[in-house]
Amino acid sequence: MYRKFGKRLCDLCFSFFGLVVFSPIFLLISLWVKLDSKGPVIFRQRRVGKGKTHFTILKFRTMRTDTPSDTATHLLAGKKYLTRAGRILRRTSLDELSQLWNILVGDMSLVGPRPALWNQYDLVAERDRYGANDIAPGLTGWAQVHGRDELPIPEKARLDGVYAAEYSLKMDAVCILRTFKNVFTGAGIVEKGSKPGAR
Repeated sequence: MYRKFGKRLCDLCFSFFGLVVFSPIFLLISLWVKLDSKGPVIFRQRRVGKGKTHFTILKFRTMRTDTPSDTATHLLAGKKYLTRAGRILRRTSLDELSQLWNILVGDMSLVGPRPALWNQYDLVAERDRYGANDIAPGLTGWAQVHGRDELPIPEKARLDGVYAAEYSLKMDAVCILRTFKNVFTGAGIVEKGSKPGAR
């Protein structure tokens, strides 16, 4: 029942509730981003969704407008592209809150594999091996709470496959609770390095 109807119902309820409750925070973040650096408040990027279809993900902008487009964060040289506001927004994952809209319209789910960039062919191919491309990507995911940016692609894809095969209401609840813990501790965030991932 949860897989057929419950998950989407939870997504609709929580995303709508979140958009309403967090609207004052959205306004404050928007003003902060706009005053901190030149450029739009919202960053849009093509990502891979359910069934390897593409959609446009929404994030509060955390980098300068001259940042190379469609490049995973770990491939950028250091933190020179991050804005002052962006460093804090990424550290706290507040830049991801705008994806509540993606969840509301059905592009994403609260929990699922983090959406890969359209050109992360290696990650998409690995997820194919485990059936992880067959479900909607998530705001947070099973791989996220087991290492986040620190995980190499094969392990990330394997954990995404575990979630795709076994997800349930209990599993989603555990994932969300662990996400809050990781956000508060900053666990698993890597802004540069050799270990692949996409945020």
